[in-house]
Amino acid sequence: MTFKDDSKLFAAACPIPLDQYPHVTLAHGGGGRLMHQLIEKCFIGAFGALNPESRHDAALLPRLTGRLAFTTDSYVVHPLFFPGGDIGSMAVHGTVNDLAMAGARPLYLSTGFILEEGLPMETLWRVVQSMQSAAAEAGVRIVTGDTKVVDRGKGDGLFINTAGVGVIEHDRIIAPVSVKPGDAILINGDLGRHGIAIMAVREGLEFETTIESDSASVSGTVQKLIDAGIEIHCLRDLTRGGLASTLNEIADATRTEICVKELAIAVREDVRGACEMLGFDPLYVANEGRFAAFIAASDAARALEILRADSPDSQASIIGSVVGPSDPGLVTLTSRIGANRVLDMLSGEQLPRIC
Repeated sequence: MTFKDDSKLFAAACPIPLDQYPHVTLAHGGGGRLMHQLIEKCFIGAFGALNPESRHDAALLPRLTGRLAFTTDSYVVHPLFFPGGDIGSMAVHGTVNDLAMAGARPLYLSTGFILEEGLPMETLWRVVQSMQSAAAEAGVRIVTGDTKVVDRGKGDGLFINTAGVGVIEHDRIIAPVSVKPGDAILINGDLGRHGIAIMAVREGLEFETTIESDSASVSGTVQKLIDAGIEIHCLRDLTRGGLASTLNEIADATRTEICVKELAIAVREDVRGACEMLGFDPLYVANEGRFAAFIAASDAARALEILRADSPDSQASIIGSVVGPSDPGLVTLTSRIGANRVLDMLSGEQLPRIC
């Protein structure tokens, strides 16, 4: 999702009079006319109310059948807007994707905003609109939330917390405990774009092409795999720490050896070049719309067809397999020249503050 840098457009669309309230200058108590306008016109105006006739401190949800999945996450990305996304759409995508990784169909989100005093109202409105657009695209509703204001200089503009509820409508256990030797490992697309897109903006780097984040909801893709009867054993999104960290976490949890092939892992040439310039390994760079799927070998080819049909340009691929038991867990990489090396967990943070 991209935004035009047109302040007049957003000023005209914002229900809060920007000429009267150009910046967030609320007191910590959270009362007053502006807070009332924020809640009624900005947040409820954008997200709607689950029960419009009711103004409660909690959303009243309909009765759900099946197992429930529940998750929460906080987003502190800088800058707030970047090529391909922003903190608002990313907050929705991240929580929706966490639910999808449990095999759940996402339904409802809550959101909490920590606003720094002095935040331009236009910025808040852009973020709120982005969240609503991302939620509508993912098929979820934002049904409750909260807003707090901190002193100028103590909030980095805007922080967002989102929590999500989804329903699991099948009897499968999609979790590391279900991973078995022989499972094929698939990823749904190329790696590294999210982290590099943010680093490029943050550091003022310019490349021949604009690298856009891969931030997106993957719940629809996962649902297609489930509906097709694919034997999914485990799903994991490739966020902080990227593919390498995810594989190590799974190997450690399952006490297995995982082997992947570098040639099967898609990384765009502009992303690879940026990583070389910055000293990063793309296998450790964060993504916001990519996941690894551990699939029964007999279903791997059919699963790959579904991934590629769902997103033809994504370069989805089968990257390796679970080769057998190992204690402790182990991840090995077959390089482009055929050599094998251990793909270990990073000892420190490579790309802080990008998700």
